[in-house]
Amino acid sequence: QVQLVESGGGSVQAGGSLRLSCAASGYTFSRYCVGWFRQAPGKEREGVATVDAGGLSTYYADSVKGRFTISQDKVKNTLTLEMHNLKPEDPAMYYCAADNIMWRSGTCTVSPAPGTFTYWGPGTQVTVSS
Repeated sequence: QVQLVESGGGSVQAGGSLRLSCAASGYTFSRYCVGWFRQAPGKEREGVATVDAGGLSTYYADSVKGRFTISQDKVKNTLTLEMHNLKPEDPAMYYCAADNIMWRSGTCTVSPAPGTFTYWGPGTQVTVSS
């Protein structure tokens, strides 16, 4: 049974940084397309950053390019999202997401859609105060 659990959310002032982490059980991140999505109240869930199987290609939403970095630790089997220069538009529930088809590329790092990800963590809240 696959379980994903996020950690690292919290409240920071605008311009601050947070580091989100996702731990998995029953799953190896490096073999699948995985990533981070976020959803603010009243808005659709959107892809923030993804990395393909093998970690060769990444995707970042335009709104976070240059500020967020996605990475994998293959030894610890964790997925991390480093967030810097947080802005008032970044607050949301952040979710770790994972594909269920090994080595599938497809739209993973082109235009990731929530529907293509099978496994989801419960989310971690990010709040930014101005």
